[in-house]
Parts: sequence; structure tokens; C-alpha cells
Amino acid sequence: MTAWTPDVLPGFVQRTLPAPPAPPAPTHRTVPTAPDPVVTLVRPAVAPDRVHGTLVHLHGYNDYFFQVHLADAAHGAGWDLLAVDARRAGRSLRPGDVPHLQHDLREQASDLALAVAHARAERPGLPVVVHAHSTGGLVAALWTHAARAGGGPDALVLDSPWLDGGTPLPRPLGDALVARLGRVRPELVLAQGPSHYAAAQHVDAGGRWAFDTTLKRPEGVPVRAAWLRAVLAGQRRVAVGLQIACDVHVLHSARSGPDRPGHPDLDRTDTVLDVRAIARRAPGLGERVHVHAVEGGVHDLLLSARGPREEYLAHVVEVLDRAAVRDGVVRG
Repeated sequence: MTAWTPDVLPGFVQRTLPAPPAPPAPTHRTVPTAPDPVVTLVRPAVAPDRVHGTLVHLHGYNDYFFQVHLADAAHGAGWDLLAVDARRAGRSLRPGDVPHLQHDLREQASDLALAVAHARAERPGLPVVVHAHSTGGLVAALWTHAARAGGGPDALVLDSPWLDGGTPLPRPLGDALVARLGRVRPELVLAQGPSHYAAAQHVDAGGRWAFDTTLKRPEGVPVRAAWLRAVLAGQRRVAVGLQIACDVHVLHSARSGPDRPGHPDLDRTDTVLDVRAIARRAPGLGERVHVHAVEGGVHDLLLSARGPREEYLAHVVEVLDRAAVRDGVVRG
């Protein structure tokens, strides 16, 4: 375990931890990866004067933590932020790794569990809220369901979670083919192409955000058979229904649109996922699910234009404010 050291983000620190052991890969062949995967935790160097709890953030596919305004919003509400760059992603990517590869979503779920346990150990008795985006939202939902008997978060906020759909092949034949390919050809690339949405977000293209394009790639990250097999298995579990015990807040853009250059609503719609699928699956996550559509939001609501972004952050802060109160008393 390393000590906290300065992060590339000014005012933040990071710590690298060994990744928890992965479940056995359900494949006949394995994909070469770094022998000792790691998980990187990132947090602001300075915590609020009075801390009410910790907000744990998990990124999505072709992503990593750079959204400092989420930390700023949490800080203003009296919450610390602990972001996790999961194994083979972001700061945790090592030479020899296949970026973002998972054979089983429990790999990334165990990285999230590690971060939540770290947050609880550092601030005993204080609440933990998990915030997760896209594929990370699917992982977080499944893990929170599995941890419902204890150890899970006090509340869950999902930013455009990938709860349904997404095979690049016709369904249901595509699902069966992906399941087989994921076992026998785990490294096979099933889809590859640029992310016009990500490219348009970067400051070099006139966007709002400065991020490392080697960690969030405008050219995209290839979709490999093992990873898509794991995602589809997770989505099938969601379709059956989960029993998440805590409050679940699912937020998504009001509309979807094509991810293509010149699309006039590229910066006002979700060009990655079908928001109707998110809204359809969200109520099955548990008995206390709250769904909200953000007009003008993009796929990562945190990266939206100012109006929808502020609307989204206001929802996050509202969740934190509620989670901070127990028996009418603010904790911390």
C-alpha cells in the first residue's frame, strides 16, 4: 500500500492499492494483462471542516476521474469525495493491460467495495453514498444489491447507468454469440470507433473540459468479447429485478440522439445510451427508486452544459443532505 501522494489534478491526492483477487475468468483463453492489477483512490487534499460523510465515485467505460466539480459540490455540502479509478482504467492502467477489460463485473465491483470499505474505515460511523456513471452504474447497482445485507452504501446515485441494451450484433442471436465468443475469443474486438461525444467535450475541440486523452480517448476503446459478455450478463440480472435496500436515484438525459459529428444536439442529448431503456429498467432496482430526466443533459450528466449540470449537481447534493441526517441529527 502506498501513501497519499499529489495527484495530477491540482489540490488532489492519490493512493494506489493492490486490486482484490478477481473471480475465475469464465473463458477458455485468457487475455494478457499486467500481473498485479491495482486500484487508485483519488480525493481532495483538504477535507471540509466538518465532514458529514464520504461520496465514493466510480467512472464508466473509456473514462476516469477528472470531474473536480463533483468534489467541489460534495465539499460544499460537507462531504469528502473518494474517487476510484478501477483496475485497467485511468490511473490504474499498467503496461500490458487491456484497457477496461473485465471478464466478470465482480472485478470492478470488488474495486468499488474496496473504496467503500476504505471510506468507512477512515470515517467510522459516517454515511457513504456511492455515485457511479454508465457501465460503472451497472456495476454499482449489482454490487449494492449483493451487499444489501451489510457493507453497502447509505444511498446510491446513478448517472446514466447502462442497465439495458448495447450489443453491436442483432439480438437475441447477438447475445448468444457474444456469450460464446467471450469464452473462446475473449480478446476479440466486436466494435471499434471514435467517440464523437468525448471528442467534442475536450477543450482542444472547443469543449468545456480538460482531460487526459490517453485515459478518456476520443478515438474510443475497442469493445472486446469478454467485456461485452460480462456486461450483458449483468444486464440480464438487472432485467430479472434487484432488491437494493437503500434509496436509489437514477438520473439521465431527457433524450437520446446519434453520436455523429455535426449532430446539432450532440451537446444536449445522450448520444451513448437509450434513455428510454434506462427509465424502463430503473424501477426494478429496488423498492425506493427515484428517476429523474435532466433536460439538455449529455451522457455523463456531470459534463453537461451549465444549466443541466447544475440541476444534476443539485440532485446529488440533496441526496447527500438527506443521507447526512439520522434521527433528525446531522452526522459528523
